[in-house]
Amino acid sequence: MDLLQMAGKTALVVGGSSGIGNGIAQMYRKHGASVHVCGTRPGAQDYADEPGSDLTGLAYTQLDVSDADAIEAWQAPFERLDVLVLAQGAVVYRRKEFEMPTFRHVLDVNLTSVMHLSTRFFPLLKEHKGTVIVISSIGAFKSVIGNPAYAASKAGVFGLTRTLGDAWGRDGVRVNGIAPGMIATKMTRVTTEHPDRLKEALETISLGRLGLPEDIAHMALFLASPMASYVTGQTMVVDGGRIL
Repeated sequence: MDLLQMAGKTALVVGGSSGIGNGIAQMYRKHGASVHVCGTRPGAQDYADEPGSDLTGLAYTQLDVSDADAIEAWQAPFERLDVLVLAQGAVVYRRKEFEMPTFRHVLDVNLTSVMHLSTRFFPLLKEHKGTVIVISSIGAFKSVIGNPAYAASKAGVFGLTRTLGDAWGRDGVRVNGIAPGMIATKMTRVTTEHPDRLKEALETISLGRLGLPEDIAHMALFLASPMASYVTGQTMVVDGGRIL
């Protein structure tokens, strides 16, 4: 019996149009799940030229998670849900996060929408003894100079993951998180596309390489599987040793 197979399961990956979320969505699809993804652009065709985006075999719908009304109005194109992955993320550079409108926006995307979507889909998850996986960051555990909203939001989802895991455990719903380190996606191009910054970053990673979306997807596959059936409220660090 292959405990990693997901045949017959339905997964929703919010933020699954590119980057880490897309890696998780494709990993689930390859293991047999029916996978729905949400992104900010009108249609799947709008990601055709986006590096790190592969929507093959995925059901795509548009959703702006920074808009609470949009979350409430969104008509989910499925009737059962086994796995909810919350991989939406925002970060704004050049010290813009010190400005309150930007600070609020980043928190709305990275933290408030995580709670909103979790509670909205809790009844479906409870019905099928499902699981929630929240994508956090090692920024939850250390300073992220220049990005106070990002750091605060990721620390927030760390605490939220613990609390929801405790609150919903007796309902059969597991809630866990993943805290990636430096993963090669569009969000880290500010570092990876500058040789000096990249060299400096690699010197802080014990394994000596950048992470890839599939490195996070492997952990997400484990957390969604029966092998993690006694794990809840935890945030798994997957960073190649950078936080060490």
